Amino acid sequence: MANGFPKHSRLCGQERIAQLYKEGKRFTAWPLRVTYMPVGDPSSVMSHQVLVWAPKSLFKRAVKRNHLRRLMREAYRLHQDLLSSGPYLIAFNYMDKEEQSYAVIEKAVCKSLKKISGK
Repeated sequence: MANGFPKHSRLCGQERIAQLYKEGKRFTAWPLRVTYMPVGDPSSVMSHQVLVWAPKSLFKRAVKRNHLRRLMREAYRLHQDLLSSGPYLIAFNYMDKEEQSYAVIEKAVCKSLKKISGK
């Protein structure tokens, strides 16, 4: 599987995001809160769709928020092959008040992807 992160892999649209947060399951892999939900109709989605989010209430500077989102996307991009079963909608929400290193974020993303896939 290619390690890209194309447009169709990004979770967009208010309805889908609202549905994910309303009906999805949640768990914490510090410093991330992960919300996920299997897609009901696999024909509507080509692959897993991911949303990454760093809150403005914790990080006032856009540079820091963008940096954290970039780290989460990169960790997901490199380890997306850990998700073996059918398509999911996934949201990674950054919760810590301080910026963590890439190693910590990567470990949390790997742990969460393994938990979602049931490994």
